[in-house]
Amino acid sequence: MESLTLDQYRKMVSAVIDFKNLNGKMPESITIGGCRINKGNYIEMIERVNIFFLEMGRNPEKVEIIECLNSAITKNL
Repeated sequence: MESLTLDQYRKMVSAVIDFKNLNGKMPESITIGGCRINKGNYIEMIERVNIFFLEMGRNPEKVEIIECLNSAITKNL
């Protein structure tokens, strides 16, 4: 799966919010339609949809899943 439908995207966001409300933090990954999406990717997806909505005044029909680099940097000490 390389993209989510708007319905799948809404379910993903709802699952993330429910997890955060129960556990006090966002999940490391979420599984939607058999596709595991890591935290960095779903945060990036949410940001892109918000920007799209602000610019276009509507939600996108599909949301692409784009691999992003983990923002955490591991240093050898």
